[in-house]
Amino acid sequence: MRLFAAERFVLGVVATLFLVDAALIAVKGIRVDYVGYFICSLAGAGVFLLGQFYRKSGRDLRIAAALISGGLFILFTLVASVFNYMFLPVAFPTIDHVLFRVDAAFGYSWAGIVLWAATHPWVGTILFMVYATSLPQLLVVVITLGFTGKERMLHHFLVTGVLGACASIVFWIFFPTFGPSAYVQVPQWVSQTIPLAVGNIYGQELVRLTTEGVVYLSPKDVLGLIGFPSFHIFMAAMSVWFVPRHWAVMAVILPINLLMPLAVLVQGGHHLSDVFGGLVAFVIVCAVSGRLLKWLASRERAGDAATSPARIVAAE
Repeated sequence: MRLFAAERFVLGVVATLFLVDAALIAVKGIRVDYVGYFICSLAGAGVFLLGQFYRKSGRDLRIAAALISGGLFILFTLVASVFNYMFLPVAFPTIDHVLFRVDAAFGYSWAGIVLWAATHPWVGTILFMVYATSLPQLLVVVITLGFTGKERMLHHFLVTGVLGACASIVFWIFFPTFGPSAYVQVPQWVSQTIPLAVGNIYGQELVRLTTEGVVYLSPKDVLGLIGFPSFHIFMAAMSVWFVPRHWAVMAVILPINLLMPLAVLVQGGHHLSDVFGGLVAFVIVCAVSGRLLKWLASRERAGDAATSPARIVAAE
């Protein structure tokens, strides 16, 4: 395989998480929808291998970069979501009570903001659609960066997403949160008036998983477990920061993500702290991933220099 240092790093993370997932599934005796995961994995692997074909054949290196990163993105999403589930039931007390106090200090109420959205159904519906764009936005950014030949930015984007997800999962393992929807009931008419991505039924399932754990895994049923920091906000920040500065793309990405914090609060069942936590996490992880990429690139250059016949002859 022909891979850049960043791509090898992400593939290594995917392989490591896959092995850890397989071991924990076996130890815990969890039943798995192998057909469902195989189909999803086949899609990711197929995109990745198609990218390898384009790169090796030299047909179009830009398409190759987009496909390889897209395939890695899909595969990482699969293994990371399973990895998150491996730590159910939670071993540490949740910190939602702390975040509720922060909400109160700022005068924020999840039930209050959801009721407001429900009394303006068009607002609630728009926020539902905005909330659903997070993952598609990332794929759009991958394709745009790849097709415009911005490989370095694409690799920074990819590594930032991988490190951010891993950091969020590790933090959640020790400081689990599930958000207000798991604790605060809203009137039944709300869900009949506006679509809710994360409502009380979703929250009740999170509470059940907290105590009972998971006995069956399927890609059709996997829920977003992490409350703090909000990974939806992290992804929104990624989209805005890494998207190419082309007016047509920015005209779509910017308005959507200006609405994302409100969508996360209403549709994501989040504490106010989750939004700020997602932004802070992005700033830190983006800087760390940039340094990591420089280190990986320097190692790659050193390896190329050491194995270059021309350099060896010159040294002799």
